[in-house]
This record gives sequence, C-alpha cells and structure tokens, in this order.
Amino acid sequence: MPLSNAIESDYCGQRVALLTQHGKQTPLADVLNSRLACQIEHVDGYDTDRLGTFTRDIARAGSQLEAARSKARIGMELAGLTIGLASEGAFGPDPVTFMLPHNLELLVWIDDRLGIEVVATASGVTNFAHQTVSNWEQAELFALAAGFPEHYLIVRPGHQDHPKFRKGISAWDQLAQAVDWALASSPKRQAFIETDMRAFANPTRMQNIRRAAEALAEKLLSRCPVCTAPGFAASGVVRGLPCEDCGQATAEVKADIQRCPRCDHQISVARERQFASAGHCNYCNP
Repeated sequence: MPLSNAIESDYCGQRVALLTQHGKQTPLADVLNSRLACQIEHVDGYDTDRLGTFTRDIARAGSQLEAARSKARIGMELAGLTIGLASEGAFGPDPVTFMLPHNLELLVWIDDRLGIEVVATASGVTNFAHQTVSNWEQAELFALAAGFPEHYLIVRPGHQDHPKFRKGISAWDQLAQAVDWALASSPKRQAFIETDMRAFANPTRMQNIRRAAEALAEKLLSRCPVCTAPGFAASGVVRGLPCEDCGQATAEVKADIQRCPRCDHQISVARERQFASAGHCNYCNP
C-alpha cells in the first residue's frame, strides 16, 4: 500500500485497542496498520465468549453491532486507550436466494477523541453447515465438504442442543474419536457435526474479516469536506428512481447518501443509472 495513504490518515502512530481471543488481530493488524499507520494492540484480558458463543451455550445479547460495541468498549477500558476496534460475525442464508450459507462480518471503530463511531461490513459465502450422522462414513463426507481439517469442526451427541460438545477439532484422528464418543453417548447412536465458526478455526471467515478491514480503512481515509473528520462515507440510500416507461418513482435506488459521523454533514450522490426497469414499477407492473 502506498505510504501516502498512511501519511494522510488521522491515525498515524495512534494505539488502537482490539479485544479478541480468536486470532482476529492478525488480519486486522495486517490491513489497518498498513493502511492507517496506526498500531493495533491486541487485548486478551477478557473472555469474549461471555458475550456469546457460536456453540450456543451462551446466547449473544443484543444485535451484532451492539455486541461489537461492547467488545470495543471493554478493550478500550482494559487497555486504557481512547480508540477501540472490535469485530463480530453473523451467519445464515444469503439474503438474495436464501439457499447458500452467508457470512456477514461487521467491524466497529470507536474514537472517543473525536466522538465518532465508524462501522464497516463485508459479506460472502461461507462453509457454515451442520449434519446429523449415524456412522463414520457420513461424518467423513461432511468433513470433506466443509473443508476439514483446515476448517475446524464441532461434534455433539445426538442433536444441536446437547449440552456436551467437543470443539476445535482440527485433525482426522481427533474427529474420529469425537464421532465415536458422540455416537456412544447418544441413545439413537447419532452425532451432530457442525462447522466451527470461530475466526481462527475458519480460514474462509478470516478472508471476510480481512475484506471488512479493507472497507473500514477506506472509510477512515475519507475526510468530511466540512469538519475534516475521518469516516465520511456511505450511510444510506435515496429511493425513487423513475420508471423508464411512465416516469413514476419506483422503489429502486437513485442516489447514495454520504454522511460525516462527527458533524452529520451529508451529501447525496446520484447513481449512474437514470431509469428503472418497468418491471420494477408498481404502476406499469402492478
């Protein structure tokens, strides 16, 4: 990355608290230290599993953003720093087809010096999956499809809500032992296998976290034209793109809103497309 980008950053030499116990400091520091010339400081004096786990034994309180904010604030307090960063992931069906598994990674950057909060996201496909199996052959097929052993696995007896489980499984002998244990512990001789979605255990997720870091860097390198604060970036859209046939407003996006997180100055940036397809018009295509 050109040095000029880092020199233009408000964060040259600034220390930034990052609370994580799942290895996120590697991709986040790689990207942000380079792009912003800041110093990401890994904070690990708090068990982040207390805020929620992917194994569902501790439910996440609040939204994805609220969980990330909590992590950032705890990290800032522990490190005694005024700038904090946190990451939170979410998984489910993709929002378009509802068929493929989808990963949304969210980063929040809190700067109490300037009184700003900047959020960036990245999303993409993931190996998020689970299956109930009755024998080793089924377990092996699932593991191969999930990208094991590079992607770790979790095994439970019987069903997804069983309170006992083995996680962090990263070798074939470990998996075989866990499956034997789960089958023997289940009255129906079944094992529930799922992907381990903790960041260090999932290279595909790590790629999305890195992409979110790139998006965050771009936002923090964009200054407000009024108060010069970092983080002047897209924050919403304006709908109402006119129909190509009748000219009436549709629900299609016609402009993007860019807003400053500090002074709230905002501008509307028109998109290149000037008309919406008649197929998206409630009048032409009711």
